[in-house]
Amino acid sequence: MSKIHVYFMPGMAASPSIFERIQLPEETFEIHLLEWLIPEKEETIEHYAQRIAKNIKHKNVILVGVSFGGILVQEMKQFVNPKKVIIISSVKSNVELPRRMKIAKTTKAYKLIPTKLLENLDNLARFTFGSSIIKQRLKLYEKFLSVRDKVYLDWAIEQIINWKRTEVDSEVIHIHGDKDEVFPIKHIKNAIVVKGGTHVMILTKYRWLSDNLPKIMLEGWQS
Repeated sequence: MSKIHVYFMPGMAASPSIFERIQLPEETFEIHLLEWLIPEKEETIEHYAQRIAKNIKHKNVILVGVSFGGILVQEMKQFVNPKKVIIISSVKSNVELPRRMKIAKTTKAYKLIPTKLLENLDNLARFTFGSSIIKQRLKLYEKFLSVRDKVYLDWAIEQIINWKRTEVDSEVIHIHGDKDEVFPIKHIKNAIVVKGGTHVMILTKYRWLSDNLPKIMLEGWQS
């Protein structure tokens, strides 16, 4: 069997280095890391997904997206025709967004978020990873949060809050932590639940993911 090409998309503002601890058997899988682009003026998420999809150089790929990257790989599906789409710490439709994000959409309160302040690493880490951030981890976050461009941050927040998808794609495989504070588990349906997994479980539960992702990826696989 030829190798299965797996393309990973990081979370909002994150660099592909968040995947560095994820290990897949090299004889079976080849890992490719996707990166965020700065959005064009008034760019739709569909158009942006099409631009990112141009970096997919293989057929029958698996797309894996974390958080906002999970939303994006679902939008990329129409342009790539992947074998599988796996999302981690993300949502499958706007129905799964927490109440505060739904309120922000109605009131347009998200437009008041001072994204200029998010260029400060401490603020960006709190906003992206949740409020339970520990000071000692800031060095880590400095490495993992690489996109601090105001245009990108404004655009990304708007795309999450205003995501139009109302119907879940039943083919999407969802992995979610039961302690996720950004997208609480109570709003999530039909997911593989990781006990003790927070919104940053791509960093903290990498052993579970390295052990289980290969099985999830190969299940029902026909080359």
